[in-house]
Amino acid sequence: MRDAYREELAAITDGLERMARLADSAIGRATTALLDPDLQLAERVIASDEKLDQLQRDLEDRTIAVLARQQPVATELRAAVTALRISADLERSGDLAVNVAKLARRRYPDDAVPSELRATVLEMGHVAQRLMAKAADVIATRDIGAALELEGDDDAMDDLHRALFRRLLDDRWPHSVEAAVDVTLAGRFYERFADHAVSVARRVVYLVTGEYEPADE
Repeated sequence: MRDAYREELAAITDGLERMARLADSAIGRATTALLDPDLQLAERVIASDEKLDQLQRDLEDRTIAVLARQQPVATELRAAVTALRISADLERSGDLAVNVAKLARRRYPDDAVPSELRATVLEMGHVAQRLMAKAADVIATRDIGAALELEGDDDAMDDLHRALFRRLLDDRWPHSVEAAVDVTLAGRFYERFADHAVSVARRVVYLVTGEYEPADE
């Protein structure tokens, strides 16, 4: 019976890793759609979010069934509860990628991002992908060292976010209010995406150690 339970938990972990890989891919493709701009790619990102949502629903059902059948305690209970929380983080990450794609769709065929900010937004997309790819690895390996590194890795996104706002608040901003709103939203979507990757890492630390790393104030 316990072997079957461990197999169930392993399958749930595999599903979480798959969700993280899908979120990683989604934010990368959404960034391309935003900066190119590419309407068809944006539509594909939006449509493909259903796959990630369905994965979350399936994982929730599977985890709840395990809790009901096996009545786990201690570490096993922590693994099941943590899986539910990680799946919620990953589903929200997918939603944020969709938000980026919807921003691209809303402004198509125009550029949502002014030319002088394209490099910053592109780098935000790259950082978001790196963070989520590392979160996926942490889910699979339960590597506490890598999980703790993610907190510091997120500093790169925070720096880019601040740089974006410095440009927006510059008195010499030459673009419309609409453009400022678009860039503000995009920056927020990427920053929140990174936060969810960090949250996943913190939850893995809790799963392995039983101690939850508090969020920075």
